[in-house]
Amino acid sequence: MWQESSRTLSGMPFSPKRAGSVAYSLVMFVIVSVLAGVLVAGLFVPLAGMAGVSSKAAATELESLPTELSTPAPPTRSRVLMANGKTLAYFYDENRVPVELDEIAPVMRQAQLAIEDHRYYEHGALDLKGTLRALVRNSTSDSGTQGGSSITQQYVKMVQVEACNGDRECIAEAQAKSMERKVRELRYAIALEKKFSKDEILERYLNIAYYGEGAYGVQAAARHYYSTDAEDLNLAQAAMLAGLVQNPDANNPVDNRAAALDRRDVVVNRMLELDLISAAQAKKAKKAGFDEDKVKATRAGCVGTKYPFLCDYVRRSLLTMPSLGKTEDDRKNMLNRGGLTIQTAIDTKTQDLAQKKVSSVVGPTDPLISTMNMIQPGTGLIVAMAQSRPVMGSDSKDGETYWNLAADPAMGGIQGYQAGSTFKTFTMAAALEKGIPISKKFNARSPFDFTGKTYQSCVGTETVPKYRVSNSVGHSTTINMTEAAEYSVNTYFVQLELAAGLCNVTKMAEKVGVKLGTQDRDLVDFYQSIPSFTLGSVEVSPLSMAEAYATFAARGVHCNPIIVSKVTNRNGKQLEVPDAGCEQVVEPAVADGVNKILKSVMDRGTGLRAKVYNGYDMAGKTGTIDSNEAVWFAGYTPEVAGVAMISIDNTRKPFIKKKPGFRRTGVKNYSVPSTDVFLQGSGSGDAGRLIWKPVMEDYLKKVPDTSFKAPSREVQVGKQVRVPSLYGLGISAATKKLEKEGFTVERRQVYSRASVGSFLGFSPGSNASVPEFSTIYANYSAGRDPAEVAAERRAREEAAQAREDAAEAREKAAEAAAKAREDARKKAEAEKKKADAEKKGDG
Repeated sequence: MWQESSRTLSGMPFSPKRAGSVAYSLVMFVIVSVLAGVLVAGLFVPLAGMAGVSSKAAATELESLPTELSTPAPPTRSRVLMANGKTLAYFYDENRVPVELDEIAPVMRQAQLAIEDHRYYEHGALDLKGTLRALVRNSTSDSGTQGGSSITQQYVKMVQVEACNGDRECIAEAQAKSMERKVRELRYAIALEKKFSKDEILERYLNIAYYGEGAYGVQAAARHYYSTDAEDLNLAQAAMLAGLVQNPDANNPVDNRAAALDRRDVVVNRMLELDLISAAQAKKAKKAGFDEDKVKATRAGCVGTKYPFLCDYVRRSLLTMPSLGKTEDDRKNMLNRGGLTIQTAIDTKTQDLAQKKVSSVVGPTDPLISTMNMIQPGTGLIVAMAQSRPVMGSDSKDGETYWNLAADPAMGGIQGYQAGSTFKTFTMAAALEKGIPISKKFNARSPFDFTGKTYQSCVGTETVPKYRVSNSVGHSTTINMTEAAEYSVNTYFVQLELAAGLCNVTKMAEKVGVKLGTQDRDLVDFYQSIPSFTLGSVEVSPLSMAEAYATFAARGVHCNPIIVSKVTNRNGKQLEVPDAGCEQVVEPAVADGVNKILKSVMDRGTGLRAKVYNGYDMAGKTGTIDSNEAVWFAGYTPEVAGVAMISIDNTRKPFIKKKPGFRRTGVKNYSVPSTDVFLQGSGSGDAGRLIWKPVMEDYLKKVPDTSFKAPSREVQVGKQVRVPSLYGLGISAATKKLEKEGFTVERRQVYSRASVGSFLGFSPGSNASVPEFSTIYANYSAGRDPAEVAAERRAREEAAQAREDAAEAREKAAEAAAKAREDARKKAEAEKKKADAEKKGDG
């Protein structure tokens, strides 16, 4: 658009005259000097008015004035496009849309020249007649120089004003009514007409001129005042715009319609006078009114746009781009003046649904905050970023805010929010990375006093201060990592965190993308000695949690969140945009292990209520913090990661501590004022079921059904190692040796015949083959097993009873035998008596 061209202006009288070399200046100077004498000579070259200076010398002096006027493209507005190609926002210092000359209606060109410089194509840089007329007026007036400037001279002045970049002193100097300024302006004009054609200068003029109401250039003016394009302007519209250039504020049709219409009619009359239009055309044009309903303001910036906080994230992203300038001020200048076209990946359908679901649960005036953020794993593209206060503004009573409630402070966020048990995922990942397998078991008794336990921070071995933890669920048995995750067992994960080392756990959170809600803290430095880290006591930005979970979805590849996909300048050249910096920060096998565990959480654990039943593999983790001040749900498939959050607003009643009516139970059993939604205080039931699930359910319809990769056997059960020899070591020394080797040592009481409290040894013992990081039990005698003792007593009692029964049986047998003998005796006696009697009778 700004390259030299040989085009001619169709429909214009006369062809362009090119200013010549030194001869041109000399002839011009001589003519002016002859017609106007020393006064005119003084206008061009003040030294020529001095006695003894020849015309040739004056012309030479004119040629010696500076000619290097930089004529860059004028400041042009930049626009932000969404994924569907529609415009989201404009950024500009001056609302300008450059167009080529053949994209401007001929009637507009005629109207502008008619009122400003109707002999433009007949003269060189200087309109001699106009200048002489102005000189006559100026010579009889004390009000300074007036009129007479050609289009080229006016363009020179506009370029100089633009170069001031808003500096008032500089602008005043560029517009000063002085002979020095006129001389310099003319000299630049002469040089420009040697460099550019008349058409090119007119094109530049029409693109740089100010038409009021913040509209720079004829295209922006046409859109602003008439909601049309410069190439479609009619006579009445063109005359109105042409008349604005002389005094765009006083003649503005929005603020002063009568003055604007009067000025328009002056332009129409001038065009009629020059035979550019007919009387009938003039009459019709002057009858036209001004329809203020067609005035279309073009907002600068993000306020008032459809997605103001996504827009602001785009703006802040651009201000970090080295391709836009070395410093932030340079980049801001390029954004507001460089005519950039910024293509983003904003998915309007998903963004609208996310916003709808967030707003259906929490309204902008509620004393709560809710967000839903979605990121594409492996690319970092932000798919959605919705918040319960979606309007950017200062009216807080109406629920407006300037803060991005999802982002970290560097990108417009105000604070962070405690993420609760969603942080247990980072403990899992750190443990698996260290080699602790999924099968690792701990006794998850509740409550559990961790006071005095040791762990590894980044500076060495440290001891847990007074710290007692309870479970929110009923688990109190020995469980593995999967079951602990399924039911979010606190005491298990604190033990796992200490085994993995707090240094490793905090570093894991940092490298997968977690960002604090406060800029004055470093995540690792500040939290590496706080055991409650795994329970989510850290205040973080919701978007960074989506970023972190997307890392696991991408099998350990972390990508920075991005939303700008392409930037081109006004000439169509593509500028380098920061990529997502995708990098493998977690081994794929480790991420696979995390995915397997969290899939189980969705399938049969606390994430069940948020599960989308479409057959897709999905993983997730609930999060609820102490006192239920916030509830979270973080979930993902290999194609998308999303995090929904609902938190109290601790600056509003009834959640202001130490104020009357303070609600101590947070969102639990809370009815949201504007929506009447009853919150249970559950990550799965509130943030998961009400927000995350419906948004993800819709989004998953348009992405592939992909599955998680099964973790290796080593990740699941660990690699086999030998228990070291403990020969000759005391209990304490043996325990330290085992713990140094990575084993967990737990005291266990077992029944034995040894006296109560006696140490029985370690199990498994020295040289046994076990999974790495297994639990080795230090066995102590609990005395004899009561069941065994009872069994022995029962056996003794049964033997005694058997003996008694046998004796009784023997006694009864003896009695029976005695009776039998007696009966036999008696029988024998009876038989003898009978025999004796019979014998006696015979006798």
